[in-house]
Amino acid sequence: MRCIDEKKPIGKLISHLQRRNQKILSQKLGPYGIGSGGQHSFLKLILQRPGITQEQLTNELKFDKATTARSVRQLEESGYIERKTDPNDRRSHLLSPTAKALEFAPVLQGILDELNAGLVRNLSDEEEDLLIDLLQRISAEPDE
Repeated sequence: MRCIDEKKPIGKLISHLQRRNQKILSQKLGPYGIGSGGQHSFLKLILQRPGITQEQLTNELKFDKATTARSVRQLEESGYIERKTDPNDRRSHLLSPTAKALEFAPVLQGILDELNAGLVRNLSDEEEDLLIDLLQRISAEPDE
């Protein structure tokens, strides 16, 4: 049995996993012109909800407005999304995937599935379910 002093802080473990995850994602998505900063998360949500606004992206993904704006601009420059002025609010833009994004969607999903499978490769199905449940409970806590 492990001494409690040997346990690493949960925040440190999660941070380490996040950095490792981002490094792998950057390597796998770089050849497709998708950079870091969560661009894949933005693209995935735009693919799921064509016509979503930039503000909705910011709120749902819990990124700051500057990160959202930068990622949207980069995805647009890479040809994955297009922006159209919202007819109901001229200050807002509706974001939609391009044909390039629709074609890339299965590749993106495959990369994300492979990455997630790698994260839990040493866990049983029951342990994976428990980990997901625990992380969902932790992340459901209201922001401080």
